[in-house]
Amino acid sequence: MRIAVLGAGSMGHGIAQVSAMAGHEVVLRDIEPDRVEAGIEGIRENLQGGVDRGKVSEDTMADTLGRIESETDLESAVHDADLVIEAVPEDIDLKKQVFSDVEDATATGTIIASNTSSLSVTEIGSALDQPEYAVGLHFFNPPHLMDLVEIVIAEQTSEQTEKAAIDYVQSLEKEDVVVRDTAGFASSRLGVVTGLEAIRMVEEGVANPADIDEAMRIGYGYPMGPLELTDLVGLDVRLHIAEYLRSELGERFRPPQTLRRKVRAGNLGKKTGEGFYVWEDGDRVGMSGDWSNDT
Repeated sequence: MRIAVLGAGSMGHGIAQVSAMAGHEVVLRDIEPDRVEAGIEGIRENLQGGVDRGKVSEDTMADTLGRIESETDLESAVHDADLVIEAVPEDIDLKKQVFSDVEDATATGTIIASNTSSLSVTEIGSALDQPEYAVGLHFFNPPHLMDLVEIVIAEQTSEQTEKAAIDYVQSLEKEDVVVRDTAGFASSRLGVVTGLEAIRMVEEGVANPADIDEAMRIGYGYPMGPLELTDLVGLDVRLHIAEYLRSELGERFRPPQTLRRKVRAGNLGKKTGEGFYVWEDGDRVGMSGDWSNDT
């Protein structure tokens, strides 16, 4: 299968990597050459980390990189793709425009998927003349380490498109969960509730971020706590999703003031070096602000 991934950020280049590792031919596209190169470098670093830990062979790394092309021109990236996956920012108008542009540049029958974590795939797919080819493929961050992909079935998605999406996810040797299109789907709806409540607990002085995260990691088997995950996803992204879910599902998704203040201050998590934790060279090195001296 030939796959075009639109957006070379952390999600996009991760999706490109797992697709290429599964033997698919991949085009990774972004609007600027520097962004594409940064995405390719991210894939290279992920693979090298696997080699260093003995999880990935040198041959697998070379073969994977050899299956990935870089591109900045949309039409060149998608014109012969069997599957196009957009991983652009969580803006519904942007995603609808991308879907429409992709449909114009591809043959009838090309499946167009959104990696949105919470927005309506039905609304995004409404931008298509043939919306039966629209589907959601919600990968989890980071895609090369997380085993789950949420397949979101829009109102217009055909059975053929659903089957093709399931076959693709299974080709990656990942677990698929099929959900109907509703605000927040299953995973984001539950995950955001947990993350917002963890932030409220910090506001109320129940415990510091590290202790809250350890409680969920050790007590409930989370791979990482909800506050560290918020830093990884981006506080601005979490705020945007919470506001969307609030508008769709009610006040239980009202964002805490601490989240709003941090976003206003530009403390967006790992990508800016500080959120609920302080980050250096991609590693968590301490807690931020009032909790920086806690043990």
